[in-house]
Amino acid sequence: MSETEVTTAPRPLLLPDGRPAARAWSLDPALLHLNHGSFGAVPLVAQERQNLLREEMDRSPVVWFPALPQRVANTRVDIAAFLRVAPGDLALVPNASAGVSTVYAALDPRPGGEIVVTDHGYGAVTMGAERLARRWGGRVRTARVPLAADEEQAYEAVVAELSDATGLIVLDHITSATARRMPVDRVGAEAQRRGIPLLVDGAHAPGLIAAPLSGVTCDFWVGNLHKWPCAPRGTAALVARGPLRAGLHPLIDSWSAADPYPDRFDQQGTLDTTGYLATPTALGFIEHTWGWDTARRYMDDLAGYAEQVVGAAFAELTGVSGAVDVGMPVPGMRLVRLPAGLAATRVEADALRDRVAGELGVETAFTSFGGVGYLRLSAHVYNTAADYEYFAESCVPVLGEWAASARGHHSGS
Repeated sequence: MSETEVTTAPRPLLLPDGRPAARAWSLDPALLHLNHGSFGAVPLVAQERQNLLREEMDRSPVVWFPALPQRVANTRVDIAAFLRVAPGDLALVPNASAGVSTVYAALDPRPGGEIVVTDHGYGAVTMGAERLARRWGGRVRTARVPLAADEEQAYEAVVAELSDATGLIVLDHITSATARRMPVDRVGAEAQRRGIPLLVDGAHAPGLIAAPLSGVTCDFWVGNLHKWPCAPRGTAALVARGPLRAGLHPLIDSWSAADPYPDRFDQQGTLDTTGYLATPTALGFIEHTWGWDTARRYMDDLAGYAEQVVGAAFAELTGVSGAVDVGMPVPGMRLVRLPAGLAATRVEADALRDRVAGELGVETAFTSFGGVGYLRLSAHVYNTAADYEYFAESCVPVLGEWAASARGHHSGS
């Protein structure tokens, strides 16, 4: 389909009383929120639940904290059901990066060991892998995976970096910068065959994939619940299977340190875990209002529509297609290529994000890969086709002007 042949816009989702879905959130109406994939957005019912829990905590802290581990354990059961994993495999951590750091801290030293990552990896996760490799006296090997690589090509690129020295593979389930999948199931099977631990960074997977660990063989998997599941921030899942999980300990030792995994993660001193406890409210709100299957279909249809509308606007403006060939696309997220001169690096992408928010009143995500800038689209149920039509009509022309100015600046310098 060409960029001029736009599919039908999906009908907006409504609340049971007929109001727009966005009314269930407290998002600032003065801003257009088109970047759910970075920090998420918490529905009002979950905010209210967390506030009540905090009030309870502050009314009687001496009652609250001794009883907290059991409440967290009960919450894990609900979250495990949402992810379709066993409660005994799941621990709660503040975010995916914290889960990754927990794994890095738990692995036994492997002198001279190598860690295999990809060039799509999340920066903080890769930096942690580099720090671990330095402790091992080894190095990080980076698999180069072209953006358009299909499953076989991506698999071969990762496996080509494996050797007898490989002590760990770190692989994204869904990449942050490039909104594509990686073949975690196939790499997991090969890693198991070779006896190499696999850590899957599934930060973006919960909510977008109904059963993210189905068919995936891995030692460790981490996923954020503050993104598509709409949980309060500071809530993520660490799923661990196999013998290595016995070495996992929370980054903060507490009185449950001697308990087995995952129970030892349920108590960590005076941490405010009300976000954990309010997560089932967020999950239940989506399920009871629309159903998660309906929500996922809507988010994917809307992201596809947004990709075409915004991509066509850039193409009309610049004469260059904004379409991006993503080898293993994911539901609910899309990439649109930006005009040359914009977001060529991560620092430039972040600066563009801040400028668009400040000057155009739109919260969105810009990413960079291989020296090319992209608009990363990530839709949720509160977004509508009109949101992206506005961006295409009002913001794309301004971005075109900024790109031309940047190119002129570079050519004249």
